[in-house]
Amino acid sequence: MSLKDQITEDMKTAMRARDSERLGTIRLLLAAIKQKEVDERVVVDDVAVIAIVDKLIKQRKDSIAAYTQAGRMDLADKEASETTVLQAYLPARLSADEVTAEVKAIVAELGAKGPGDMGKVMGAVKTKLAGKADMGQVSAAVKAALAG
Repeated sequence: MSLKDQITEDMKTAMRARDSERLGTIRLLLAAIKQKEVDERVVVDDVAVIAIVDKLIKQRKDSIAAYTQAGRMDLADKEASETTVLQAYLPARLSADEVTAEVKAIVAELGAKGPGDMGKVMGAVKTKLAGKADMGQVSAAVKAALAG
């Protein structure tokens, strides 16, 4: 079963359980998936769905920071609960050590040297680690690998 089908089934389950918070979050996710399909005239695969989920989680994290700074804990808590629902659709995340090891392997494979090769390395890393690691963490690991 594809990830998109799983999300649709989870929406039906949430409807039956009358879990309105989970249902709302899943509907937002399905709307984002549908938007991408319509805009680009494609049928999204699991990799694209993971990218969409990653993007939505990043938006939630930014909102949580803004709401917390503004003292609106009610809204920050709502965003945090949506983040929890969305994270269920991501594959298991790699640890910092695993990310560093993967990055070093890719740098060695490409023969990259110095900060000038950052774009080339990031392109290869993004395709290999998409959805499996936080890209901010990956970027820092690539900078460290190319610097030393």
